[in-house]
Amino acid sequence: MSTQITFLPETASQTGGPYVHIGLAPKQAGFDIFENNFGPDLVKPETEGERVRLEGQVYDGSGTVLRDVLIEIWQANAAGKYAHPADTQDKPIDPAFRGWGRTGADFDTGFYSFETIKPGPVAGARPGTVQAPHICLVLFARGINIGLHTRVYFEDEAEANAKDPIINGIEWEVRRDTLIAKREERDGKAVYRFDIRIQDTPDGGKETVFFDV
Repeated sequence: MSTQITFLPETASQTGGPYVHIGLAPKQAGFDIFENNFGPDLVKPETEGERVRLEGQVYDGSGTVLRDVLIEIWQANAAGKYAHPADTQDKPIDPAFRGWGRTGADFDTGFYSFETIKPGPVAGARPGTVQAPHICLVLFARGINIGLHTRVYFEDEAEANAKDPIINGIEWEVRRDTLIAKREERDGKAVYRFDIRIQDTPDGGKETVFFDV
């Protein structure tokens, strides 16, 4: 008895850009087509917590700044609570904090920025563990078929960072620093600089740590 094998053609693939901004952040791309636009401001005047700005640029392996990236972040509130049913911590939800934002890089400078608050620590996946304050981040760009997931930790949370189970799970210790946002004070406000490198540089160890999620 013979078996006939049928070969099906592979489905064509397509990258996320350059039209990703038109579909996901149309107002920034110059298309005012939605009544409500998702944006980079996660806070309201009554939101609890320390107001901070998260900003940076995205680089490729040659050191070139990418200007067509789209970035999303999500995070816990100042008490360390996510506005999601899966977060069962006995902590208060802040109704004035959205906890999620989206923006594209500036087409001229390549800078992205978010207006948010510094999150509190959250419970780890294993009982008795605590994750240091952090922001989850995913980026999309032309040539990237699957979003790249990473985390933003804070330079001034060194003690908490040293105990964080995710940071400690990164085998190459030299690369842990790629997840740390550097703090500066600007006009009386905390600004955290977090640059992302999607490829390694010739001197090695500079590629941002990305996670399989």
